[in-house]
Amino acid sequence: MMNPRVLFPVTLLAVVWFCCFRSVAQDQARARPAGGEGMMRPSEFNSLQQKAQAGDAKAQYLLGWSYMTGAGVSQDYQEAATWFRKAVAGGSAEAEFGLGYLYEHGQGVGQDYRQAVTHYIAAAQQGHSTAENNLGSMYAHGQGVRRNLGEAVRWYRAAADHGEVTAQCNLASLYFRGSGVARDYREAARWFRAAAERGHPPAQEDLAWMYYTGTGVTLDYSEAARWVQKAAEQGYARAQIDLGRLYEQGKGVPLDYVSAYAWYTLALAGGDERGRARMKSLSQVMTEEQISTAAARAAQFPESRSPRVGVSNSSGIDSSFAEWR
Repeated sequence: MMNPRVLFPVTLLAVVWFCCFRSVAQDQARARPAGGEGMMRPSEFNSLQQKAQAGDAKAQYLLGWSYMTGAGVSQDYQEAATWFRKAVAGGSAEAEFGLGYLYEHGQGVGQDYRQAVTHYIAAAQQGHSTAENNLGSMYAHGQGVRRNLGEAVRWYRAAADHGEVTAQCNLASLYFRGSGVARDYREAARWFRAAAERGHPPAQEDLAWMYYTGTGVTLDYSEAARWVQKAAEQGYARAQIDLGRLYEQGKGVPLDYVSAYAWYTLALAGGDERGRARMKSLSQVMTEEQISTAAARAAQFPESRSPRVGVSNSSGIDSSFAEWR
């Protein structure tokens, strides 16, 4: 480890799994279907069920998604699969995607990557952006198909062009690594920015790292701080560590130990153990009153938004600003 007074930009790349089977590290899936937001009232669910039973493919898909996510009904993956199959027979691209997702994760059906790929292809060929992203992920990791980074790039790009933020982050990562495409830091920054501007925390963190190190963009600590704060405020623990570090060193933000300690506290609560070491180190130069103020500030932080369901594999760079030795 480095001297704690020195920031060492991390250039070693790492895959950050970001969703429901892997997609940013803890299987946190990311995407909801149109019309599938939130909880339904019993009357709404009953109406949806009646339409589904009458053969309405869209209603069948939404009913399947309700069972899959537990929106308005007890979660039941087998029922989800049943209704997705009915909707697939009615030509629903969304249901093709949903069924592929269940096969990818072995939820309500036996895990079968080949079946997942088959359904993702059917949905992707109809322009379903999340299916395009997930298909790119399958090619990137050789699941259900032979590993092919060129195909991964092709499908990530299709999804990215359709506005799928996870795909934009994935495509940026491939440009950053030079995997399946010529390495191009400027293009990586462009795609990280596209996802970051739509509120995608891993992309915001990665774009911040690029500003912090001057990779693909002009070095700018203020811009690094601006983007990392956006990610940190969404509860992204890696960004909370980095924002704390910026406050601790006064780079891009005013020197502020109280703010630094508060962000480290939040990062630790979010599962990033580096927060513990940073808090311990910082407490040696803070008063008890400052520490109490920081703890109170962290306690007022709102809960993180709920994860979205559906997107596989948000690849990223190991974008933490520093490691401490």
